[in-house]
Amino acid sequence: MVELKSPDEIERMRETGRFVADVLARLREQAVVGVNLLDLEEYVRDRIRERGATSCYWDYAPSFGRGPFRNTVCLSVNDAVLHGLPHDYRLRDGDVLSMDLAVSIDGWVADSAITTIVGAADPEDLRLVRTTERALAAAIAVAVPGNRIGDLSAAIAAVAAAAGYGVNTEFGGHGLGRTMHEDPHVPNSGRPGRGYPLTPGLTIAVEPWFTRGDSGLAVDPDGWTLRSADGSRTAHSEHTIAVTESGPSILTVAA
Repeated sequence: MVELKSPDEIERMRETGRFVADVLARLREQAVVGVNLLDLEEYVRDRIRERGATSCYWDYAPSFGRGPFRNTVCLSVNDAVLHGLPHDYRLRDGDVLSMDLAVSIDGWVADSAITTIVGAADPEDLRLVRTTERALAAAIAVAVPGNRIGDLSAAIAAVAAAAGYGVNTEFGGHGLGRTMHEDPHVPNSGRPGRGYPLTPGLTIAVEPWFTRGDSGLAVDPDGWTLRSADGSRTAHSEHTIAVTESGPSILTVAA
């Protein structure tokens, strides 16, 4: 069931979104050569505790994971793209790091992800990251009343195809608000004019992710970390947005 949000509820989600965006921005600054992923996890835990917020990942136990998840941020390195478990690993020059954070403040959730390159960037890795960012922007641009979820999905897929990347539809975006995952599902490929209508008050997380090689996925022995099946590098970009009468509003932007 899809729950549309009132303008006041959207503003409360925006407050959470600002916090999420700020934490991710600080993580990007800290993600330098030699930093341990566990130090980044500890930073997020401290920020969440100081804010009186709640991690949406802690104790998360969906059917596809080996739950419960016992961290507050997903940190995925190189060929890992989703649900990466923070572990004892020091970042190296050229690593591609995706950071995904979902938090609830006063009962309202926001979810966002960014990908950064540590130290010197391989041009093809940078191209991959920029493509996910362009796909995210393209999807947000068509998130207007009268369009449908399929229009967002098709916009993402078109950017991927133009860059020569395949699209995996096993994991994509989703509704959110009172919880991290609500209806509707927002796949990263679809047909224009199909799917749930974009109605003012709809709040969704849009999250294109691509790999440099095959779009298939493999699961780590930890039961959580999803990697490209062929070991190619990956990238992931995500915003929480609201559909409003005047068009899309990005909620996960720092103040």
